[in-house]
Parts: sequence; C-alpha cells; structure tokens
Amino acid sequence: MPNLGGCALRRLSAGLAVRARAAGQRVFRSLAIRNYRLYFAGHAISVAGTWMQRVAQDWLVLDLSDSAVALGISTSLQFLPTLFFGLWGGVLVDRFDRRRIIMLTQTVSALLAAALAVVVLTGSVQLWMVYALALGLGLVTVLDTPARHTFVTDLVGPEDYINAQSLNSTVHNVGRLVGPAIAGLLIAAVDVGLAFAVNALSFVAVLVGLARMDTTALRRIPPAARARGQAREGLRYVWHRPELRACLFLVAVVALLGQNFRVVFPLLARDTFGGGAEVYGWLTSALGVGAVIGALGSAARQSVMAWSLLRWSWVFAGVCAVAAFTPWLAAALAVIVGLGVANIVFNTLARTLLQIGVEPAMQGRVIALHSLISLGSTPIGGPITGLVCQRWGPGAGLLLAAVSVGAAAAAVTPVLRRARIAVRSA
Repeated sequence: MPNLGGCALRRLSAGLAVRARAAGQRVFRSLAIRNYRLYFAGHAISVAGTWMQRVAQDWLVLDLSDSAVALGISTSLQFLPTLFFGLWGGVLVDRFDRRRIIMLTQTVSALLAAALAVVVLTGSVQLWMVYALALGLGLVTVLDTPARHTFVTDLVGPEDYINAQSLNSTVHNVGRLVGPAIAGLLIAAVDVGLAFAVNALSFVAVLVGLARMDTTALRRIPPAARARGQAREGLRYVWHRPELRACLFLVAVVALLGQNFRVVFPLLARDTFGGGAEVYGWLTSALGVGAVIGALGSAARQSVMAWSLLRWSWVFAGVCAVAAFTPWLAAALAVIVGLGVANIVFNTLARTLLQIGVEPAMQGRVIALHSLISLGSTPIGGPITGLVCQRWGPGAGLLLAAVSVGAAAAAVTPVLRRARIAVRSA
C-alpha cells in the first residue's frame, strides 16, 4: 500500500517551499534590477562603516568630556545644518542629477572620516576638533540624505518603491548590527581612531557602485526649473494635505524626543549596566537586529496608509516605556530588539508615504522637509534628552520618548479620522 502519510508530507513540504520562494521573490524583488543591485551592494559596505564611526565618535566624546551634554552637542552639530538649510538641499536635489550629488557627498564624507582618523591616531585630537568635523559632516548631510532617499525613484518603478525603501532600511540596519559590534571590539582592542579609518575606506564601495551604473536605465524625472519660492512651495504642498501633515508631525516628535539613542545608550551602558564601549555596541546592535527584522517585514508590503503609521507610533511608545524600566542587561537587549522593529517600521512607512503620496517634481523638497524634521530636530532634542538623562538617569530619557510619542499619536488621531471620512465621502 502506498505510504499516504509520506505523500501528504511531501506535498506539504513542496507547498511550503513554493510559498517560501514566492515570499523571497516578493521581499527581494528590487534586486532583480542591476542598477539597484549595484547601489544596494555599495551602500551595504558603506553604511557598516558609518555606524562604526557613529559609535566611535560617541565614545570618543564621552571619553574626552565625561559629559552627557557634550554627547548631545556633538550629535546635534552633525544635524544642525539640516535644520537651517534642509529645504534648500531638497530644492537642489530636484534641480540636479541625484547620482552625481551622491558621488560628491560620499567623497566629502570619506575625506572628513579620514581627517578624524588622522587626528585621533596621532594623539592630537581635542573635543573642538570632533565638534568641527561633526558639523562638516552635517553640511554634507543637507544634500546627501534627500538625494539618497529620492534616488530610489530613479532606480526602480513606482510599484517597487516600498520594497526598495525597505531593502535600503534592511541594509542600513544590518550596518547598525555589524558596525557597532566591530567598533566596540576595535575600540577595546586597538584604538578608536581605527574605526574612523575603516569608515573612510568603506565609502569606496558605494562610489564604485554608482560609477558602474547604466545611466541610460535610470528613471530620471525632468529637473525642476530654477524659480523663486520653491522651498516655500514645498511647505505649502504638504500643509494642504492632512495625511502628509500628520505624518510629518509624528516624524517630528519621534525624531525630537523619541529616538535619541546615541545620547541614551552610552549612558545606559555605563551607568545602568556598568559596562564600557562593548556594552554600548551590544545595545546598538540589538537595536539593529530589531531593525533588520522590521525592515524585512516592511519589504513584503504592497501599500502604505497613514493609519499604519499611527499604529506603529503607539507600538514605539509602548516599547520605550518598557525599556525605561528594564534593569537587567539581557532583558534590556531583548526589549531593544523590539524597539528596533518599531523604530524602523515607523521610519520606513513614513518615508514611503511621503514618496508615493506626492508628485514626482516635489519629491526632493518633501523628502528634504522630512530630513529637516527628522535630522534637524536632533540639535534640539539631543541636548534636551542629555539634560534629562544627566538629571534623572538614562531610563528617564526612554520614558520621555514614550510619553511624547504617545501624546503625539493621540493628537493626530482626529486629523487622520477626518481625512479618512473625507476620502470615503468623495
């Protein structure tokens, strides 16, 4: 007699294999495009170096100053230029070739990282030098961030925007996982300056990928003509669309008080768990693990709605509240994995909503406005969180994040409900 159980098991296994292949193709579908593959591969190497530098820079500032406020200031200086010039960066991205802008910004970033490596390895580093180089990197970010985010629309079609953004987030957060862990080991075993040197070399990968692209296959939109008031035009465009307005408000609160992890985590590692740079690296890597999980989950999405963003705002607030009261390192690492999931899903949904919901000619300015809010708020939020942590401890910084994001989510709920009713009525 035939083995009916074995046949059923084989059919089940075959069915699961087919579904797994289909899911894999759906999650990684943007990698079928050669130009995107080149960008993806180069960016994967570069971003790991960037996260190495972030951890090394934070630890260097803490070592030079022994001050939570100095840590907040160094983080703020890196994002201060976006606060003042972010909108005009978006105007330039809408006017000029995005690929060439990225090549320029990545080259300058490499030179700044190399300069920081030199002053550290030669023993001549002072706190003001770290501040100056952080400010220089911030000036580069004014152009680099909107150019990189909108470049996705040059690489893939509209049907793959969500997927490509999610895969970019996956790369970013694999870098967040790998980079800090390597940086912690290098700092403990060799010297903090070596992390900056490795980051400088990592930019070569993304520059090679950009140089090898088939420029004829890029989906470029016609550049915006030079005109007066283009920055104000971007502001008016967002203001008259309630869902975009609510999205940017949530992004503002999360960025201002919710995700100052570079201020909270070094203090959490040292003051709460009694560790050093390696514990800071573990905490940042745990955030990266969660972020990778969240980004891959987002990659399978076919659509994005403002209500999804609102739900993830509540999740983010809840996990921050739990993390604030977790006294054991092992439990804290597990909670921070969850925080990484919530944080990256929120950020990916917000960026995608701002891209698929706007006209192509406005993408640079709208994404620049997102960058202005998400990065430009750091010069304000970083010191505020630093002061809270210095007065009441790092747990208070996480609790501040939970309360502020929860309040923001409650505030925008009526706006989104009215917008939803208006759409149904139409």
